[in-house]
Amino acid sequence: MEQVLCDLIMALRGSGVRISPAETMDALKAASLLGFQEKRTLRDALSVTLAKSLNEKEIFTDCFERFFSPDGFFTPDTPPTFPADAALDRHDSPLSRMLLFGDQGGLSMAMREAADEADITSIYFFTQKSLYTQRILRGMGLEGVDRDIVRLFRGESSTSQQKAETLKAGKAFLVDQVRDFVERQYALYASSAREAIMDRYLRDMKLSNLEQRDYERMHRIISRMVKSLNDAHYRRKRRARRGILDLKKTLRENVAFQGLIFAPRWKAKRVDRPDMVVLCDISRSVEAVSRFMLLFLYSLNEEIAKIRSFVFCSNMAEVSPLFEDYGVDEALVRLQQGTSLGVSLGRTDYGQAFRDFKKTCLERIGRRTTVLILGDARNNYGAPETGILSLMNQRARRVIWLNPESPAFWGIGDSEMKRYLPFCTLARECSSVNHLERVVGFLIRRP
Repeated sequence: MEQVLCDLIMALRGSGVRISPAETMDALKAASLLGFQEKRTLRDALSVTLAKSLNEKEIFTDCFERFFSPDGFFTPDTPPTFPADAALDRHDSPLSRMLLFGDQGGLSMAMREAADEADITSIYFFTQKSLYTQRILRGMGLEGVDRDIVRLFRGESSTSQQKAETLKAGKAFLVDQVRDFVERQYALYASSAREAIMDRYLRDMKLSNLEQRDYERMHRIISRMVKSLNDAHYRRKRRARRGILDLKKTLRENVAFQGLIFAPRWKAKRVDRPDMVVLCDISRSVEAVSRFMLLFLYSLNEEIAKIRSFVFCSNMAEVSPLFEDYGVDEALVRLQQGTSLGVSLGRTDYGQAFRDFKKTCLERIGRRTTVLILGDARNNYGAPETGILSLMNQRARRVIWLNPESPAFWGIGDSEMKRYLPFCTLARECSSVNHLERVVGFLIRRP
C-alpha cells in the first residue's frame, strides 16, 4: 500500500501541490496508523499533512477522488454473444476468454497490472498517450487476441466465424477502454507538466509576439518571479540585520575564555536599495516589453526599489503618480489606454524625450540613482541628443539600456544605439521575460 500512497503523492505533485520528503513521511505514517478502510478518514488525514493552502486543498480533494475512482470497464450497450461450445476452446488466450465472457473484473485487474509494468505514473507529454496505450495493450496480451482472431477467421464453421466477429468487437471495445484509461492517467499525473511546458515557452517567447490571451498567464509567471526575488531579498535583509559571523574577530574576542564562544562578533553587510529612474519607450514596437518591465518593477516590494517612471514617444511625461494612485494592474491598463498621460503617440523622438527629461528630472539624479532606459533607440533620423545621455552617465551611479532588438540590428537604419553605447554602463538585449528576470535580479542584488 505504500506504493499506492507514493503514486498518489506523485499525482498530487503532477497537479501542482508542493510536497516535501518530510511531508511524504508524515503522510505514510498517518496512512499506516489509519489504514485504507475508511476513505473519508484517510482523505482528511492526508489533506492535513499534504495540503498547505486553500488552493492546494481543492486540488488535493479533486486529485484524491480521481485517483481512487475505479478503473473498471464500462458495460457495452450490446454485450457480445457467442456459442457456448466455442468458449471451451483450449487454444483461446486468457485475454480472449475475458473478452468473450465479459469478465470486467479480470480485465480491470489485467489493465492495472499492465499499467504498473508500463510505469504509467511517468507519463509527462501528451505525445506519450499512444505509446502508453500500446504498452498496456501489449502487456495485457493483445497479441494473443490478434492470433485468435486470425485463427478463428480461418475456420470454416459458422461458429468459428461468429466467435471471431465477437472477439474482434471485444478487441475494439478493449482498445477504447484502455485509451480512455490512459487519458485519465495523463490528466491525473501530467496536468502541471502542461502548465510548466507552456510557462517555459512563454518565458522564452519575445514579448512583442505575445497575444492578448497570453497576458493573464504572463502576469502569473511574473508574479511567481517577483515572489522569488522578494523572498530572496528578504532573507538577505534579515541576514544583513544580524550580520555574518566574523570568525577572526570572534576568536580574538574569546581568547580569554579558552576558546569557548561567549561573545560572537558579526560582519555588517549593507543591503542595496537602488534609487531607480525608468524611461520606457511606449511606441508600438516596444509597448509590450515596456508593459511587462513596469509590471515587474512595480510588483517588487517598496523596500527593494524606489522608482520614478517616465514614458515617452514623441515627448516624455512622468507616470509615477499613476502607479501611486492605482494598483499595478489598473495603472498598466490606464497606461495602455493613454489616459491623461500627456504623451503624444506620434513618431518616436528620443532627442525630444531626453530634452524633456533634462528639464524635469536631470537635476534630481544623484550618485545612488540607477537610470534604466528601455527602448529600441530608433529615432526616425532625428537629433539623438547624446550629450544629455552623457550628462546622465556622469551624474548617475549607472545607466543601463535594455533594447528589445538583437544586437545584430543595433545601428542599422534609424537605430542610434551605437551612438548611445559609449554613455551606457551596461547595454543588453531584453526581449523576453527571462531577460527581464535577469536584469531585475541584477538591479536589486547586494553590492
